[in-house]
Amino acid sequence: MTIFEETFTLSGGGKIPKMALGTWLIDNSGTKEAVKTAIELGYRHIDTAQAYGNENGVGAGVRASGIGRDKIFVTSKIAAEHKSYQTAKNSIEESLRAMEFEYIDLMLIHSPQPWAEVNQSDNRYREENKEVWRALEDALKEGKLRAIGISNFLQEDIENLMEDCTVKPMVNQVLAHITNTPFELIDYCQKQNIVVEAYSPVAHGEALKNPGIVGMAEKYGVSPAQLCIQYDLQLGLVVLPKTATPSHMEENARLDFVISQTDMDILKNLEHIKDYGESSFFPVYGGKM
Repeated sequence: MTIFEETFTLSGGGKIPKMALGTWLIDNSGTKEAVKTAIELGYRHIDTAQAYGNENGVGAGVRASGIGRDKIFVTSKIAAEHKSYQTAKNSIEESLRAMEFEYIDLMLIHSPQPWAEVNQSDNRYREENKEVWRALEDALKEGKLRAIGISNFLQEDIENLMEDCTVKPMVNQVLAHITNTPFELIDYCQKQNIVVEAYSPVAHGEALKNPGIVGMAEKYGVSPAQLCIQYDLQLGLVVLPKTATPSHMEENARLDFVISQTDMDILKNLEHIKDYGESSFFPVYGGKM
């Protein structure tokens, strides 16, 4: 079995592929070809978001691949600024139109806070997120979505939703990579039967320059990116490496090695990467990805 065939079972009963192609920062004009190429290489999970501005390209790439729509798992996310039932409901319809899909496999709330308030405000939008969640639940009942979840949500945010929800979040997508892994949040989610997805597994490229990661990758005869992806997989996470380069897509999925428990413990305790560069922005356990 290849990594493309490996899946987790969602609490709603569906299957989610463990390996996905992330499309953050891939321009809409180049997304069609990137998605088509990834599917040709074997990828069966594509991750996008309203905020990425490339949902149209994702839909076009899925159709251009020639693989049946039912064989491709597509995730999108309600923009963080949508904090009412109606704006969330409208945005789901817009995503369906943009991708020209009858349904979306997984739809997430992109962040509990609007981006402008991340790390700048204590307002967790408790009641507003419940309204957005209600829109997701309704779209799920209507068959427009196959699964629903959240992104960048902390435990307090999740518990807030679960006070009133009729469908529990099935997924939480968070920033998780070597040197910055939210172990307590991951443990909480997994105990709640919420699948955790790891975005930015290579820390926006910074992990590829980290001496500890580079040295460990050399030990296993793999690239730093492969080590980072395997690390997340061994933590029981769905992994979403982003690339538009075919050779990188192929390399990222070539994971015929296992990191020993001793080395996993070393990687878990490497010094935290503090600077992701000026071009990226990550709040605590989250970010614009």
